[in-house]
Amino acid sequence: MLEIRNVTKSYGPLTVLHDVSLVIPEGEIMAIVGPSGAGKTTLLQIAGTLDRPDSGSVWFDDTDLLTLKDRKLSEYRNLHIGFVFQFHQLLPEFSALENVAMPALIAGRKKREAFAEARRLLDDLGLGHRLDHRPSELSGGEKQRAAIARALVNRPRVVFADEPTGSLDSHNRREIQDVIQRLRQELGQTFVVVTHDRDMASIADRTVEMADGRIVSSMEKTTSAEAPEV
Repeated sequence: MLEIRNVTKSYGPLTVLHDVSLVIPEGEIMAIVGPSGAGKTTLLQIAGTLDRPDSGSVWFDDTDLLTLKDRKLSEYRNLHIGFVFQFHQLLPEFSALENVAMPALIAGRKKREAFAEARRLLDDLGLGHRLDHRPSELSGGEKQRAAIARALVNRPRVVFADEPTGSLDSHNRREIQDVIQRLRQELGQTFVVVTHDRDMASIADRTVEMADGRIVSSMEKTTSAEAPEV
């Protein structure tokens, strides 16, 4: 579905990605792990078209996204790609319902349809009783569930999550892990998650390890049915 080809990125004299290539299959949870400074977040931002590489390409199906003009790229990103950040990035002056509906309204969907979809998602994620609450009135786990609902409101093909459990306690980390796993199982939703959380990485179908701006390993989870006999 999504393929990153020979991407290089530097900031001044510092090269943070060295000729990185990666294929993201549809319907998988992919975890990108590695030490701080490995280039994980930069790779995620380029894959999600929030940043542009110095060289290389990002292909979504048959489209090289980096050839699109800024306005067309923004429209494509809003419709096909969702984002979840470590600190949720909810707009403080709006309710949970309004925050979740926002990308759908930007995409040009009718207000009634946008809010109905936002309400459905929040209810499905256990926040049906918190629709009118602003972010300051939500717990950390509730904020991240609202952020996941916002990422899903336009039914994107892939959701990129940058340390989605990094600011949460153990209970809320497990809660977000369960939500992501359930969405993959029930909806076939594709997730790419940058994480230092070993428990979060453990739910991934594929784990990609980075170091010094390069991919050093890519391992697919082996199920018990696939495990070799001893």
